[in-house]
Amino acid sequence: MKRTTMLMAGAAVTALSAPALAEEAAPANAGSPAEEIIVTGEKSSRTLQETVTSVAVVTTQRIKDENLITIQDVYNRTANLSETYGSTGFTIRGINNNGVGSGGNAATATVYIDGAPIPSRALYGGPTDLWDVQQVEVLRGPQSTIQGLNALAGGVVITTKDPSTTTWGGDARVQWTEHNDRTFSAAIGGPLIQDELGLRLSAERRADRGIIKNVTRDEYNDELKALNLRGKLKWTPQAVPDLTAVLSYNRVRRDGGYVYEYTRTDTEDFYDNRIAKGNRESEGNIDSDIAVLNLSYDLSGPLTLSSVTSWNKVDVRSVVDTDGTPEDLQNIANFYHYKTLTQEVRLNYDGDRLSGVLGAWYYRRKGDTEANSNLTMNTPTGTISNLLFNSGLMSEEAAQQLSNAYAAQLPAIPLHYESDAPEKVETMAIFADGRFHVTDRFSILGGFRFDHEKNRYTAETLAAFTGTLPAPNALGDAYAPVVSVINQGVLGLVADASSARASNSRTFDAFLPKMGISMDWTPDLTTSFTVQRAYRSGGSSQNPARAELIPYDPEYSWNYEASLRSQWLDGRLTLNANAFYMEWKDQQVTAYFSGGQYDYNTVNAGESHLYGFEVEATGELNSVFDLYASVGHVRTKFDDFILPDNSTTTDDLTDTQFPYAPRWTLAGGMNAHFDNGIIANLNASYRSKVFTGIGSDQSNFAVGGRTVVNAKIGYEMEHWSIFGFARNLFDEEYKQYTFASRNQSILGKPQTFGIGMEMHW
Repeated sequence: MKRTTMLMAGAAVTALSAPALAEEAAPANAGSPAEEIIVTGEKSSRTLQETVTSVAVVTTQRIKDENLITIQDVYNRTANLSETYGSTGFTIRGINNNGVGSGGNAATATVYIDGAPIPSRALYGGPTDLWDVQQVEVLRGPQSTIQGLNALAGGVVITTKDPSTTTWGGDARVQWTEHNDRTFSAAIGGPLIQDELGLRLSAERRADRGIIKNVTRDEYNDELKALNLRGKLKWTPQAVPDLTAVLSYNRVRRDGGYVYEYTRTDTEDFYDNRIAKGNRESEGNIDSDIAVLNLSYDLSGPLTLSSVTSWNKVDVRSVVDTDGTPEDLQNIANFYHYKTLTQEVRLNYDGDRLSGVLGAWYYRRKGDTEANSNLTMNTPTGTISNLLFNSGLMSEEAAQQLSNAYAAQLPAIPLHYESDAPEKVETMAIFADGRFHVTDRFSILGGFRFDHEKNRYTAETLAAFTGTLPAPNALGDAYAPVVSVINQGVLGLVADASSARASNSRTFDAFLPKMGISMDWTPDLTTSFTVQRAYRSGGSSQNPARAELIPYDPEYSWNYEASLRSQWLDGRLTLNANAFYMEWKDQQVTAYFSGGQYDYNTVNAGESHLYGFEVEATGELNSVFDLYASVGHVRTKFDDFILPDNSTTTDDLTDTQFPYAPRWTLAGGMNAHFDNGIIANLNASYRSKVFTGIGSDQSNFAVGGRTVVNAKIGYEMEHWSIFGFARNLFDEEYKQYTFASRNQSILGKPQTFGIGMEMHW
């Protein structure tokens, strides 16, 4: 972290001592306020400075300056946002997008692309890449009033570039890294009918050789081939001058390694010599198709009527060799199929005193999760010895000796596991969000959402023993009857993992209010305070041992937040901040019953709180240099963990922290655009230590903090540019997750150098 601080300080000194030639060549409008950023994620077109919600905005210019390729690049450079287990997800303010208590089916944060919600299983590749993207908005804190479903922690809103109806133009980019990661990108668009109908087509092809060599299969586990195609039509009919219609279609095909890849840590210099030994092929294939129709009609004066219809279909195939050895011991194969339809209708009003939105929302998701895996369980010597002793067959010491001898014959129980879990979620809601100016300076903020959800979950599992049981006389003829009993117990343990088809429907109603106040102290200084309720829907959880679907209830939270929006030095410096406190009740966690390995299901048992802040600043030093920086801090804590009386779960989460919740996230960077065409960017991000697991022993699952520095330098003319870039410039060695007992870790990305070229016309 000290190195990063010194680097940023050095960059600032360099900027302040820029060549006099650059100062003399500054245009007449140097130092003028930057173009206003419009935030769309709250369904109203407010500027960033007018938006009370804590929102980090990544513009097209920043995507270009920092050479951002995937949404994970945004996660790693934003205050109080963090990547989790490989690229499987993210945390906002310490809250995992799939929940923090390892229970429940609903997400806590959703990624939207042009208004279409993307299933979390598809977030690690394809539709969230950043080529031809106009803007990325990270909304931190509950968005349940506006976004509703799956937004207790926040949301990520990605907007792609619209077609032009006036002029033709295009963009192209080629990038190549030392690790043979090749990306070819292109976009072209313009008017099919002048000033009325525009078309934009974009494509990106990525071919990455990978960096984790599988020495057993003689291939790279993390090899990737991906194709992202998008087409958009924009229609502004002259016959209906107040109507705008935008139709988009996005098709992604990703063929590559698993969602995350382990590296062996029992080899020398494993950061620079990343190997794997699994005998099975690693797959993480995604097929996604997304269609969105966005209609907007200016009714009269301040009123606008909008409609957003989205449909997406996602198929994911995930296969991984989980034992990580040349032996054929374990592999997991999961298949996810989702179809999602949404319809939203909004009426926006933007008057002198009152502004806001009133809307209705419909959401339907049908999905199916299938598993076809080969697994192993360690032979439960404790369970066997207790059974022998409690049945009176032998003494406690003899029972322990016999169970250990049995485990020497069968150290692990191999089984084949199949499951099928269809689901259907249907949600309807009405919502409102607005601002009323009581005076020219003082405003009242308010809103609500009434959400009605009906979901249905079905589950069926089948487990079969695939090994060879010890012969009854394997421990001697005298113990043959006892070994036969143990063998039957092993088969019964495997049978417990099977459950007949069960189905359960649940219905929930939630009222989610929001209220607040805002004060414009000066045209450039505003403070606000808001209170709002958020929720995560309930559902049903399969208990395999009991062949039942057990219902669980929703989670609820109250969020209290203060915000500061300010601009200084005639708009050249922007300083924004948010501070928050959240109380969270009825959290969904996994509980075990009766001591059985498969006797578990989701229950509402957790209560917690979290608090912290984000501060973000951007500044223009002169016509050449601009700086930006952010800092985020969050503290999370489970306050109570009250399980049902019949639960045998022994791990109390009280006083523990959320997984993947770094207390500190810092980021900053500097851009330089010289008049002679030289361009440069230097940026750095820091994430403090995180716990990759949950529970009272989470200190055993800690990975240290890391500082990553990236750079880009190039030469830019009006229609083309050439550049070189470095990711992880100082080759920071860090882990995202470690599996110490198996000598495997998910490692951070290594030092990487590359070159690129762009064209614009």
